[in-house]
Amino acid sequence: MGSQTTVGVEWREPATQNKFTDKAAARTRLIAIDALRGLVMLFMLVDHVRETWFLHMQVTDPVDASTADPALFFTRLLSTFCAPAFIALTGLSAWLYGQSRSKAEVSSFLIKRGLFLIFLELTFVGFAWTAKFPPSTFWLQVIWAIGICMIALAALIHLPRGIQIGVGLAIVCLHNLLDGLVLTPDSPWFATWAVLHQRAIIELGGGMIAKTTYPVLPWIGVILLGYAMGPWFGKQADPAARVRRMALLGAGLLAGFVLLRFANVYGDKPWFHAETPLRTVMSFLALTKYPPSLLFLMPTLGFGALMLALFEKFQNHAAMPRLAMLGGAPMFYYLLHLYVLKALYLIALAIYGPTKGTVFGVDNVSTVWVWVALLIVPLYLPTRWFARVKQQRKDIWWLKYL
Repeated sequence: MGSQTTVGVEWREPATQNKFTDKAAARTRLIAIDALRGLVMLFMLVDHVRETWFLHMQVTDPVDASTADPALFFTRLLSTFCAPAFIALTGLSAWLYGQSRSKAEVSSFLIKRGLFLIFLELTFVGFAWTAKFPPSTFWLQVIWAIGICMIALAALIHLPRGIQIGVGLAIVCLHNLLDGLVLTPDSPWFATWAVLHQRAIIELGGGMIAKTTYPVLPWIGVILLGYAMGPWFGKQADPAARVRRMALLGAGLLAGFVLLRFANVYGDKPWFHAETPLRTVMSFLALTKYPPSLLFLMPTLGFGALMLALFEKFQNHAAMPRLAMLGGAPMFYYLLHLYVLKALYLIALAIYGPTKGTVFGVDNVSTVWVWVALLIVPLYLPTRWFARVKQQRKDIWWLKYL
């Protein structure tokens, strides 16, 4: 357990003199990382089930706190932790991967892995969302963003750690200053800027378009900070100090978010006092994900840091190995759950027809949670099987890319 880390980046502890102590420490670290990713998988399932049964009630970005159904709002809110935690852990895992390899080897793997993720997004992932081939629209979503971030990280890992931290913080904290820079399709830099920071539609010709759902610039900052956090997880690091640092980091990010959000001066669209306290809270928590604002990243990364500290502190709890197994084969799980959800939707549409305009949909958000409960075990069992195959068959080189 624990030999796999985020997004298929495999890491093996290098041999040391005190190998049994080091292996136990490594197992503790990696179970916590895999368990957090497993929790993220469950949150992601909630959101994607919501998207499957609520095609007729697509939420805006940020969610409109004045009109959104509170149950739908908070169901959507749960998923906001997914991408920040996943991408930060990808950076951390790249650092762990490099502890027994040269930086040139890490860079090579990151480039190949990043290109592979981009390929998956444009093919198998895109087909799982649309069930259309050939596609007329390429949705550049989270797997695409992770792939681009890994390619960027392949270059950034060669910088000194202090500069990595400075660059990562500058991107995450200051990119909202660029929000006013909006380019039009007639600009020669439009496509590049759309990929980096402006959610837009890029005309590809031949009737095909690409939609930059996940502009990548802020995510590059997140993956870089995740990588720079790696020494906290080094084999010689004190576990108690690491847990304390993660807890302080998480608490600091959450406290900083509350203060900055309350000030209403920077980092996202302003919140407002609504007609009810609940909708005022919703407005306070309605944050921009595409691209992720500073105020979006502060609480989501803060929550991830707190959960990572908690999971390491309680890594002997019975739930940890199960969550870690779920997080041990992330790409397999991702593809599996997308295709299962698309199959369920097409079956429902064939049986009942379009119930909400041109799509099939349900009336109550509670249905989402019922389906999540029904799907956890059917998705967990094959994912556990595949994770074990990855652990046991190191001779099959291509498994590490899944």
